[in-house]
Amino acid sequence: MGLSKSTYYYQTNKCINKQVNNYEQEIISAFNKSRKIYGARKIKVILNRKDIILSRQKIRLFMIKNNLVSKYTKLKYHNHKTTVNNDQINNILNRQFNNKKPNEVIVSDLTYVQVGAKWHYICLLIDLFNR
Repeated sequence: MGLSKSTYYYQTNKCINKQVNNYEQEIISAFNKSRKIYGARKIKVILNRKDIILSRQKIRLFMIKNNLVSKYTKLKYHNHKTTVNNDQINNILNRQFNNKKPNEVIVSDLTYVQVGAKWHYICLLIDLFNR
């Protein structure tokens, strides 16, 4: 045909860009129908239901280009009142740890340790026979 490769690829890319730009109105209408709440992930699901396949990145680029920012709420911390075990426990051993056989007296300690941003608890069980 006498066409160079660059002309062929230029024409195919130009056609694809026009086709994708047609979906820009679909993205804007889906965003407005959601009362400006949906982000790129949910808009992608809506477009997939209409048999329009676009990547999240492409949807996000159209949203940035048209200044479409989804509304979201920040996660709030809710203070929960917990019950504390304040039961009075009788001191049976009275610190007399004279064991005659293994596992006769076991002492436990519950410790909270912060690792990163989370708190973890560690329960230590100690058999006092070996002391």
